[in-house]
Amino acid sequence: IEDTKTTAEELAAEFGERIRDIVLEVTDDKSLEKTDRKRLQIEHAAHLSDKAKLVKLADKIANLADIVKSPPSDWSLERKQQYFGRAKQVVDQLRGVHLKMESIFDDWYARRPQ
Repeated sequence: IEDTKTTAEELAAEFGERIRDIVLEVTDDKSLEKTDRKRLQIEHAAHLSDKAKLVKLADKIANLADIVKSPPSDWSLERKQQYFGRAKQVVDQLRGVHLKMESIFDDWYARRPQ
């Protein structure tokens, strides 16, 4: 919900409290500086619930696939490489939650911009 105007209450009303809680677990605090948000994302990844880990892993897979297939036109090579590096740091903290999804992540990571 960090990039939308959706509230936690709206999520709960539409999808239930369990889904809301998972979403909140993986939502970055946009009031923090970007470097702090990214650092905390890595630090907190290992402590997420298994369901939140799956959501985070799926999100990282989708993001890498998007960057490989249709990268943002205003992203430099360095920015793409940094994103891939941070994504791997996060996913390395999630390992063991779903081997097949981790393998899919690794396949996309192998296609990182050089």
